[in-house]
Amino acid sequence: MKLARAFTLVEILIVVVLLAILAVIVIPSLSRGTTMAKESALASEIGMLRRFMLVYASQHLEVSPGYPNGNRAVAPTGDTFRDQAMLSSNAQGQTAAVGAPGFKYGPYLSKIPANPFNGKDTIEMLANGQAFPANADDSHGWICRPWTGEIRADNTGTSLRKPYYEF
Repeated sequence: MKLARAFTLVEILIVVVLLAILAVIVIPSLSRGTTMAKESALASEIGMLRRFMLVYASQHLEVSPGYPNGNRAVAPTGDTFRDQAMLSSNAQGQTAAVGAPGFKYGPYLSKIPANPFNGKDTIEMLANGQAFPANADDSHGWICRPWTGEIRADNTGTSLRKPYYEF
């Protein structure tokens, strides 16, 4: 009569322990990869928004996006920033549907990109003379100070190099 060969309890425990050790090694490296991908996307999105702001200002009498009708005396708004990015505009910053006669500039973006860390595409617009908040609070995707042409990510996290807020 032949005896069936089976795994012993000790052999099974050794395999389980080895799999656990491999999991402890692999899972953190996958997490770091995800974070690095988000950091790269954040740098790319911020760069795209900054380039948009520079091009827009150069075509609109050196007025950054966000000011209704290009009027710096009026408080800038996130909705105006969005419209000026995604619609056609004239040199004074007034917007109209894409292709409208007399509105030869834009659209510059098909959409406002979402912040890769908090998933928000909203823009907090700072008033003329207002400083950036000391710290990010994740309440918006982006924080913009149009009178200086600056934009930052509204992120509370930190990369190995610097806070995401300072990207």
